[in-house]
Amino acid sequence: MITDTRTFAILVAAGGSFALLAGAFAFQYLGGLAPCQLCLWQRWPHAAAILAGLLALVITRGTPGRLLPLLGALAALASAGIGVFHVGVEEKWWEGLASCTAGSISGISTADLLDPNVDVGAVVRCDEIAWQMFGISMAGWNVILSALLALVWVSAYRRSRA
Repeated sequence: MITDTRTFAILVAAGGSFALLAGAFAFQYLGGLAPCQLCLWQRWPHAAAILAGLLALVITRGTPGRLLPLLGALAALASAGIGVFHVGVEEKWWEGLASCTAGSISGISTADLLDPNVDVGAVVRCDEIAWQMFGISMAGWNVILSALLALVWVSAYRRSRA
């Protein structure tokens, strides 16, 4: 049983990011929902949070040990921030990025572009909601859960200072 509240908070926060990443990959590979560019960008901060958590479990003393939970919180907030932007694009509050509406055609010949038998890759649009639960899209859930994880990271940071 874990009695150290800092360690427990780090495990919950890093484990939460791991669970969100695992869920995203499950939707992609098991559910067949291809991610858009913003979906992919929301994943990277979770990977950084997991790394911060692993390092924070190993480095418990000194300035790095105290600051790693803060790095995890910043990573979770970064994912939430990208998620807020993504929700805004989905809800048509603002325009998305060019990469969300058209894929790159560099390296593809004109003949291939015109040939209906050549698969040049499908564009996954950021402004279309592929899945939702209780009226909240995956990007929206990422905002909510990432913000909660950031609070857990801040709790771990406060325990690190004590």
